[in-house]
Amino acid sequence: MALEVDVRKLDIFNGMAREGSGTVADHLGQLTGHDAAVRTSQINFLDIEDVKTHIGTDRRVGIYVELNEPPYGYVLFMLEPADSKRLAGAMMGGMGETDDGEFSEMERSAMQEIGNIMTSAFIDGWANVLDTTIDMGTPTFVLGPADGIVDEMGGWPESELVFVIDSRITVEGGDLGMTVYTFPELESLVELIQNIDLDTDVEADTAADELF
Repeated sequence: MALEVDVRKLDIFNGMAREGSGTVADHLGQLTGHDAAVRTSQINFLDIEDVKTHIGTDRRVGIYVELNEPPYGYVLFMLEPADSKRLAGAMMGGMGETDDGEFSEMERSAMQEIGNIMTSAFIDGWANVLDTTIDMGTPTFVLGPADGIVDEMGGWPESELVFVIDSRITVEGGDLGMTVYTFPELESLVELIQNIDLDTDVEADTAADELF
């Protein structure tokens, strides 16, 4: 399959990626009660080993969701364990549990639900822009070295390059944040981008719904 893309449609896609990250920030802000914003958002083409180097080896909480329809691939939310604890507590109405770095079943379930909410908002905006539906799987909670979370996801395409959208989102004051990694399958994504309407209003199509 040819991977050429009309530069105008690629620009629309770049806007779609930024707006999708902004939608996640809006939902994170609603959840925490503080303003949240996209600090950085970038697109990279990396091989799988470079992906793991890029993500690092620090202990992290990862919530990943597999996309069951084009563009396939995964959405991965990665947080420091302490930030994940705080988000889980907010989701449970302030009912924080242990503070020993481990996660109870309730906290894990809360983080999976957060992953579900965030992915739904993110992917719904993409689906609107791409004029399609994107079904997704059940969020999976993983705790461990960040590069090991990538291995845990598995199912990587056998292409030399992995397409990575990397967005860092922080809450007001910079005291809490998450990084969103999106790993769509390149050929499936290009096919969808080629079908984008040049008159698409990206901002309108990816507008965030209220979380509550």
